[in-house]
Amino acid sequence: MPSPRPFAAHEWLIAWRYLRATRAEGGVSAMTWISLIGIALAVFALIATLAVRSGFRTEFVDTILGANAHVTYYSFTRLDEAGNSTNTIADYTARADALRAVPGVTHVAPVVRGQVLAGFGGRNAGVMVVGMAAADVAALPRIVDPETGIGDFARYGDGIAVGAGIARQLGLAVGDSLRLVSPDGARTPFGTSPRVGVYEVAYIFSAGRYDIDATRIYMPFTEAQAYFNRDGVADEIELLLDDPEALERVMPRLWQAAGPGGAFQTWQDRSGAFLRALEVEDNVMFVILSVLVLIATMNIVSGLIMLVKNKQADIGILRTIGLSEGSVMRVFFICGTSVGVIGTAAGVVLGCLFALNIDAIFALVNGVSGGGVWDPVIRGIYYLPAELRAGDVLTAVALSLALSCVVTIFPARRAARLNPVEALRDA
Repeated sequence: MPSPRPFAAHEWLIAWRYLRATRAEGGVSAMTWISLIGIALAVFALIATLAVRSGFRTEFVDTILGANAHVTYYSFTRLDEAGNSTNTIADYTARADALRAVPGVTHVAPVVRGQVLAGFGGRNAGVMVVGMAAADVAALPRIVDPETGIGDFARYGDGIAVGAGIARQLGLAVGDSLRLVSPDGARTPFGTSPRVGVYEVAYIFSAGRYDIDATRIYMPFTEAQAYFNRDGVADEIELLLDDPEALERVMPRLWQAAGPGGAFQTWQDRSGAFLRALEVEDNVMFVILSVLVLIATMNIVSGLIMLVKNKQADIGILRTIGLSEGSVMRVFFICGTSVGVIGTAAGVVLGCLFALNIDAIFALVNGVSGGGVWDPVIRGIYYLPAELRAGDVLTAVALSLALSCVVTIFPARRAARLNPVEALRDA
């Protein structure tokens, strides 16, 4: 008589009867539910963590690329005609044109930069003033955004653009006059006197990063040249690329176009340490949560061992009527993996719902706790982001199913190797 094919219908039927059996019938339904819930929660935690990790990195990189230059060119320190050391760029127009011609460069902007003291209404704050033309500032999507900005950016030429953090700290509104004090002012026979300028706030921006909004002010380029004594020169040349991630492709051409006398700094150079630390933290969290999934799947082993113990008589009868060791092993393998599959599916649903509704969940937690759960001063960004990626979900599913299958093998083999005579006698 031919042997039945593996995972035949009768094997699934027996496994299903064992899974839904109550404790009075010799089953372990309570242990089954504990295993299922444990796997579901572990997979949920893994998917939620991976989604937050992906969202945090995406948001952080987006704020870097959306509010800063992808590549910055600066000149080496040298002596000017008067014998003073300087690192300004005198031929910034020619160098900007040469860099603009490099394939992959979408925008080039000369920049004047300086630190000043901002004052309004008796309050003061140290800020960084960035002198850029209106078209150059408009090329930064995180700075000029109608959804987050306040005021009319078209009036930028008549005033300045102030970060939302500075506006909150000083109590500024559009139309107010902000006083800027620079220590590098007019040179007199008695020394350098501070330079004081009063500028109208034409626009208030929010870049999505606390450290940018709380420290940065944009000023028209020609006005910044006059204010910082940079007549006819620029401090830096900032570049935007069509693909900021493909720096290896563009940088050799930029070095060739720029010529000697200067160097480049990329966005990865500025934020590389933080991104590497974030990657290390992500890997550690994945390992920790993988161990959590493993612990949850170990409950399947406990449940199956109890099930095998309770079903010894059934196993002996099944073996006596002709069920092979392989069939018995597959029955209990189906029992264990079914718990893993159902628990994984439940965890995927919970994890995806959490990632898709994280804003509402975070608002609820923040409201219940009285606010202040997320401090942008510490974390840099203003909210907890989450980005649900198919690859992360598949990774969690594959890990949970693989562990569920592996841990099921031992108790299933133990059930298959029971001696029918001893099983019936011990029962």
